[in-house]
Amino acid sequence: MSEVVAVPSLLVFGGGWLGRAVGREALRRGGRAILTSRDAARRTALIADGFEALDPDDATALAGAVGAASAIVVSAPPEADGCPGLKALSPALAGADVWPDWIGYVSSTAVYGDRAGGWALEDSELNAASLEGARRVRAERDWLDAGQGMGLTVQVFRLPALYGPGRSPLDRLRDGTARIVRKPGQVFNRVHVDDVVSGLFASMARPRPGAAYILCDDEPAPADVVMEGAARRLDLPLPPEVDWTDPSVSETMRRFYLDSKRLSNARAKAELGWRPKYPTWREGLEALIAETPG
Repeated sequence: MSEVVAVPSLLVFGGGWLGRAVGREALRRGGRAILTSRDAARRTALIADGFEALDPDDATALAGAVGAASAIVVSAPPEADGCPGLKALSPALAGADVWPDWIGYVSSTAVYGDRAGGWALEDSELNAASLEGARRVRAERDWLDAGQGMGLTVQVFRLPALYGPGRSPLDRLRDGTARIVRKPGQVFNRVHVDDVVSGLFASMARPRPGAAYILCDDEPAPADVVMEGAARRLDLPLPPEVDWTDPSVSETMRRFYLDSKRLSNARAKAELGWRPKYPTWREGLEALIAETPG
């Protein structure tokens, strides 16, 4: 199998939380990381953090970044009319003299819809039950079609709920916004942001055109079990209990309760040689506690 270049030149379409994490890994490897944002203040912040930043509406700058990139990660969410990354990048890719070795589209396990607690694998039927999931299904198809049409190596990564520094049950417990949400029979996987990053770079090293991978932990678990475990670990009182439809539960969190499913990461392990550093929520939360100052 081919190996990823030691010093990657990475273009990340979407300079958000995950995009920054992917960019930091490229810099850690001694490479280059260009992140996009339409917001001028965010671009300034990205530059202050050591990244290069560009406005994706600047077609000339974007074409230059595409020509210099050995890999492209698209982490921006889809919109009503499709993936903004595909719309912006297609002209640059079509007119490029040099193409990236690898393109990764970051999707969501919302594409599977509800499995009533059953298992979902990469080859399982896509049956999105939410608007977000349906948009992800379309974006995946469009990216894979574009890759096939242009002869590019495009991979799809389906992610469940992400957590990591600044975004975990620990943070909600500490700031008083945590709630215990009980929905009998509901279960889902999670994945630490660092494990997503390592999975993306593992795929860059072992590309398989057109492949889809689920990157998730090894242990599906109910949300209330995780929240109770986090509270015990911090020696804090249990937060209030609310119904999953309560207005205090954010729209983002509520979407996770629409579906109940167990996810398998067997393909990523077998084909990419990837293993999650945090195989369950317990290891992930312990690491976050250890990283917290004081």
